[in-house]
Amino acid sequence: MDVHKRVVEAVVLRAEDGRILHRERFACTREELVRFATKRLGPKARVALEATTNTWSIVELLRPYTGELVVSNPMRTRAIAEAKVKTDKVDALVLAQLLRADFLPRVWQPDGMTQARRRLTARRASLVSDRTRVKNRIHAVLHQRLMEPPVSDLFGTKGMRWLQTLELDAAGRLAIDSELRLLRQIEIEMKAVDEALAVDGYDDPRVRLLMTLPGVDVAVAQTLLATLGDIQRFKDPDAAASYMGLVPSTRQSAEHCYHGPITKQGKGQARWMLVQAAQHLSAHPGPLGVFFRRLAKKKNRNVAVVATARKLVTIAWHMLKNNEPYRYAIPRSTETKLSRMRVKATGERRRTGPPTGQPRPTAYGSGVRTRTV
Repeated sequence: MDVHKRVVEAVVLRAEDGRILHRERFACTREELVRFATKRLGPKARVALEATTNTWSIVELLRPYTGELVVSNPMRTRAIAEAKVKTDKVDALVLAQLLRADFLPRVWQPDGMTQARRRLTARRASLVSDRTRVKNRIHAVLHQRLMEPPVSDLFGTKGMRWLQTLELDAAGRLAIDSELRLLRQIEIEMKAVDEALAVDGYDDPRVRLLMTLPGVDVAVAQTLLATLGDIQRFKDPDAAASYMGLVPSTRQSAEHCYHGPITKQGKGQARWMLVQAAQHLSAHPGPLGVFFRRLAKKKNRNVAVVATARKLVTIAWHMLKNNEPYRYAIPRSTETKLSRMRVKATGERRRTGPPTGQPRPTAYGSGVRTRTV
């Protein structure tokens, strides 16, 4: 099946000799897919389609009607990508022929929980991009009018107060007010998504495990889990790093071998989140911070950031594989991150001081510290 946004091109082959039994083009809707599956598929049927935006919804819809569903990697289906004659009919036929010969490059099919986590983290990444664009447009309005903010953080408390009271021409004032309204709404939506991620991760031991890594909060942990899925499918940490696109590209011919920049394959949002986490490790006192600073001094900061992001994936693979926390985690930092996740997930804030109903110590308020032995 060659799936597009609005249409599906389907071809049915006989498994024994590859003879074409049926061709059909129909609308890419739930009703039409069910109609085709009911009429043309069966318990022994095998269906192939390429990974695209709506692939997993189609897979879940067709699963009860077929014996096997195979999702192929379009980046590795060279017979389609390099064909001189490329039409929907040809693409559907090539997919069917490759499936019949068991030459189709398959992709891992995530379970329902992983798919839901991917949608949620993708939503958050989209909101972060929207927020960045809004902030850039506000900076552009100020730059056009040769105005320099009096504060380093334009979107902090003082910066926002300055923006709201800034005297501008009518067009500039209208633009700033509009962007500030958009920014406030995006922050509301991001808060809702962050709460959903916290609720989902609060009872997940893998999220708590990954949050022992420095620089990894609940959003980074959820994005990493959404991207990697079942850690058992990666034979070693290098395979996980390659899947994330954090390994150098290689071009080899005879005795010549060239290594270039990272491949950047896989989901860009997960790679971006890891890079952001690695940025915070430049001053970290643990081994990751030492690794970052040593490489930044030897190479440059950008190389150190990418290499540290890859090391985070490597360590995360070992942690998930062996079900053990990061050995050099700072307890206070980890507790702070877990506490923030708890507040977002449950709204529960821990009270300080004595339990309810018990009197305070006599030295309370005097500045003298007391300790119970």
